[in-house]
Amino acid sequence: MTSTAAPPVEDSTAPGAVVRTPLAAGPRGDRHTRRFGLPVAVCLVMGNIIGGGIFLLPASVAPFGTVSLLAFGILTVGAIALALVFGRLAERHPRTGGPYVYVRAAFGDFAGFLAAYSYWITAWVSNAALAVASVGYLAVLFPAVGEHRWSMCLAALAVQWLPALANLAGTRYVGAVQVVSTVLKLVPLLLVAVGGLFFFDPANLGPFQAAGQSTVGAVSASAAILLFSYIGVESAAVSAGEVRDPARNVGRATVLGTVGAAVVYLLGTLSVFGLVAHEKLVSSQAPFTDAVNAVFGGTWGGTLIAGAAVVSMVGALNGWTLLSAQTPYAAAKDGLFPKVFEKKQRGVPVVGVLVTVVLASCLTVYNYTAGSARVFEILVLVTTFTATVPYLLSTAAQLYFLASGQSERVRRGQLVRDAVLAGVAFAFSMWLVAGSGYAAVYQGVLFLFAGVLVYALMAARKGRAAVSDGE
Repeated sequence: MTSTAAPPVEDSTAPGAVVRTPLAAGPRGDRHTRRFGLPVAVCLVMGNIIGGGIFLLPASVAPFGTVSLLAFGILTVGAIALALVFGRLAERHPRTGGPYVYVRAAFGDFAGFLAAYSYWITAWVSNAALAVASVGYLAVLFPAVGEHRWSMCLAALAVQWLPALANLAGTRYVGAVQVVSTVLKLVPLLLVAVGGLFFFDPANLGPFQAAGQSTVGAVSASAAILLFSYIGVESAAVSAGEVRDPARNVGRATVLGTVGAAVVYLLGTLSVFGLVAHEKLVSSQAPFTDAVNAVFGGTWGGTLIAGAAVVSMVGALNGWTLLSAQTPYAAAKDGLFPKVFEKKQRGVPVVGVLVTVVLASCLTVYNYTAGSARVFEILVLVTTFTATVPYLLSTAAQLYFLASGQSERVRRGQLVRDAVLAGVAFAFSMWLVAGSGYAAVYQGVLFLFAGVLVYALMAARKGRAAVSDGE
């Protein structure tokens, strides 16, 4: 790749302070390093949003009836508002780190650390959970995988380490894997989502409200299941430093990726509702497989969907592994994470990738060796809360920038529009927190505050360094 002078971008050094600093560029002539163009950035967002949950989603919400589609529509509005807010924030601070950068610029080091720490915890614990979930689909393709606990464990580890190796090879390969995996996962999903509409049977839809609740109650109950379907909208913002022309492309990729994922989610769920009879869908273990079999007959749909699910999860792990290293990298550059996380090769924070995959691997091994999976379940539950912390703080940061007059001069109409979007995104983020449940919030807060000790040590070290430099 030919290196050119990088344009200056905004960087924050204190709450509300904005200075100009150059974006890091890849080494001249390094064929392993390549900035993400808009298509790759869009695939990063879509690939991280669409993981493995979509393959069970229609059956999960079917017991509530088609009112769950209304809940999905409401959530989609909130997710798009959040995507637009991230786009606006990325225009202001087009740096690697995403939510961490925005929150620190608005509220200082401590809030920025909490955003970075919670996001990092979410990433590596979720990676372990995603790898464990992929084993069930791998066993459909390769039955020997599911015959023994250790074969399942080794398969889960392989699913984690292969994307990690792609990351360690350089950003060029991360982008290639992300594009290929996104295309491969979308083919069968779109086959059901679009092709299924031609075989749609309204008689299969079942009742609008199947749970005997009020409309509001049914929407809230189904939304609690659907809330985390859009986790990942911040993917392009977190990797802004690796995106070409980030001030322009991060916002576009965030919105396009979120809208693309929303189309797949909504059309896919609607098609499955219309292809599989409601009474069968409620108890289905593989709703997309049942939908494919309903259209084409036979039983080969299970193999097709299992293959798509594995590809989908590997692609999501590829993107999430990169994101899990980018946030600690940005925080380390500001002295809020250990300095070792700054180490970068071929455009990738290698130490962050290695630490993430090792921690996720340890959690995976524990899952298959412990007599009880209770600790693993608690950690996964914790991430349902920690995932929302950066969103809530980022939307609050945008409201702060708007209310304090620190945003660039814009027309009054645009200011009102941005304020409304930020308000909707903040409400959506609060809904995510509420949807986590009491146990997740309680355990997540304890887990989050355990990081305060890390911050105290890093802040003290940073203070000593500042005194030494002053002398």
